[in-house]
Amino acid sequence: MDLGRVQQAAVECFAAHGFAATGIRELGAAAGINSATLYHYTGSKEDLLVSIMRSCLEAMIESGSDAIRIGAEPTIQLAALVASHVGFTATNPLTSRVVEYEMRALGPENRHSMQSLRDEYESLFALVVERGLRVGDFSADDATMARLALVEMGTGVAHWYRTDGRLTLAEVQGYFVNMACKILSADHTLLDDIDYIRPPTLLVSEPIPKSTSVPA
Repeated sequence: MDLGRVQQAAVECFAAHGFAATGIRELGAAAGINSATLYHYTGSKEDLLVSIMRSCLEAMIESGSDAIRIGAEPTIQLAALVASHVGFTATNPLTSRVVEYEMRALGPENRHSMQSLRDEYESLFALVVERGLRVGDFSADDATMARLALVEMGTGVAHWYRTDGRLTLAEVQGYFVNMACKILSADHTLLDDIDYIRPPTLLVSEPIPKSTSVPA
């Protein structure tokens, strides 16, 4: 059994109908296997959702951690982290939306584990923002609100970005970095000649688009 194919089918179903409204039989049919086989290899429906979420959040943590290793200057770290977040979300839109919306569907123990991973990821933004404020490279009335703005505006890319849209992904990443610098009053000229964009990770859970005919 191809676990990636099962996860892709699950992400498609969860993104389209929601976790609660998707049954095991529907998941099996979408993956091309019977529900008994699906249950044998993936466990419960919640176990399958957790495996998708864990892989996504761990990949985001790895990508974000790699991004802030680009240099010591907070502005450069900010640019690399924002570009990483936008690139990851744009490349994995359905998985990102499932992780964003279906945390509420988990039982208490699983929800705590997944929320801990999400908090670990968002702590990367907190680290960069707080350090930039401390050394005087950034300015913000409220560090927490600034962090939330950075994370949420990048997460929203999952709802509208299309590969055949008006802007390339690199251009979208650049625009979001510009906005991040404005939010924190950072000196954007420090990014001149700095290659802060890295190729985004494509998750095995992300379905292959059937059509890319809708422009951004």
